[in-house]
Amino acid sequence: MSTMTASQRVHAALKGEPVDRVPFCFWHHFKPQGSGTRMAELTHEFFIEKFHLDIVKIMPDLPYPPPEDTMVEAVQLRFLPRLDLDTPMFREQINCIRTLRGRLGHDYPLILTLFSPLTYALRFMGKKKAIEEARKHPDPFEEGLGTIAANLRKLMEAAIEAGASGIFFSCMGATNADFTPEEYLRYGHLYDIDALKGAKEGWLNIVHVHADPSQSGDQIYFDLFTSYPVSVISWSDRLTGPSLSEAMTMTDKCLMAGLWERGPLTHGGETELENEILSAVSQTKGRRLILANGCSVPDDTPEEWLHTARRLVDNLP
Repeated sequence: MSTMTASQRVHAALKGEPVDRVPFCFWHHFKPQGSGTRMAELTHEFFIEKFHLDIVKIMPDLPYPPPEDTMVEAVQLRFLPRLDLDTPMFREQINCIRTLRGRLGHDYPLILTLFSPLTYALRFMGKKKAIEEARKHPDPFEEGLGTIAANLRKLMEAAIEAGASGIFFSCMGATNADFTPEEYLRYGHLYDIDALKGAKEGWLNIVHVHADPSQSGDQIYFDLFTSYPVSVISWSDRLTGPSLSEAMTMTDKCLMAGLWERGPLTHGGETELENEILSAVSQTKGRRLILANGCSVPDDTPEEWLHTARRLVDNLP
């Protein structure tokens, strides 16, 4: 098979068609100091100049504005503000997208990472407190989720218009260590779908189902996400089920997984890393797969192993 462009490779993977090799991506965080221009520079350097990855992923390092006051009660969520696109961090994210799109050309896969409304609430209040408050005072908690969802929907629309191929939508709380499935449908799913309406024009929307590596036995509710209006499902398959082979039977969406973010990709060795890559390809037969870490690799990961992974993928049989 002739060599594909990154865009051709990712499009083929989404459709389950043959690829010259599996699309490949990994990521960590940056320190752009509030600047969209600086974020674009760091992102381009890492994803294109250093590692030539198939997807450029703008990390959530120009963050959604947190509340000024410490959040300790659900009622406080009722007063979260409606945000416009002139909100500084929103403006800088759009600036970052436009800058990168100008450098990448019109078709290179480019995604913006955003968290779900529930994830922001968990971060604002702290997970344990937020879960308690959602159960005790659901009405104001949900009112706050609705505000966040409306703000995200507006930002997503602007991001796609500015040149993003889609949104990488990271969702916390959908695990047996956090909410029940019924609770996640109420506090997560409903507002996830509302927010994702803003990304409907994107062709590379990805939902990431987050498991906490510090929580023993943390199992995700994978099946709750198979109907989301996205092309790809991402999760840490080396940390929590389902396996890639199991997930292939649960959804017809493309899968984004295969590499353990705290495993060989971050500390080697080469044989272990190669085995992990080959296992992911074997489980999927190289179809409907974007090979990636489940969550961000540590920022101080030795680049030796990232370069090794890149070379191993290029040399896949």
